Amino acid sequence: MTKNIGATDKAIRALAGIAIALLYYFNIISGTFALILMAVAVLLLVTSFINFCPLYGILKINSIKKVK
Repeated sequence: MTKNIGATDKAIRALAGIAIALLYYFNIISGTFALILMAVAVLLLVTSFINFCPLYGILKINSIKKVK
């Protein structure tokens, strides 16, 4: 797996995943919608930790800044 997630993208994914988890933890979201969002949160956190997004790979997107 070639890394395709840059630092900014990684931070946004991690913060969004944590925010969704906190919404669930404090019972602000519940039911089926909450479970779907928790699955999205887990996906966001995992992709931010491994620096690879399969969807980015398919679409040939790379958010890592190139150094000249």
